Amino acid sequence: MGFFGNMFKSSGSAELKEKIQNGAMLLDVREVDEYKSGHAKGSVNIPLFLLPTEMDRLDRSRPIVVVCLSGGRSAQAVGLLKRRGFEAYNGGGWHLFA
Repeated sequence: MGFFGNMFKSSGSAELKEKIQNGAMLLDVREVDEYKSGHAKGSVNIPLFLLPTEMDRLDRSRPIVVVCLSGGRSAQAVGLLKRRGFEAYNGGGWHLFA
């Protein structure tokens, strides 16, 4: 998993890619301009600061794999989502899913 994977507790990318193939949502919590500069195909962008007010857009029946640039913001988002009853996983950097 590597240093950052251990630091931010991201799951293995192969396991998470399989979850996405099986219907999990890929949520990118980077800022809009970061997302526009490059993102994983099929991902949904909700910046971390908007997530608390935008959770109504998310389907509670689907697992969510959250990504950002390096795993820090996605770790924060996963904690927030789990506290609200979502099944969420830290995917770390979005480029692993591009």
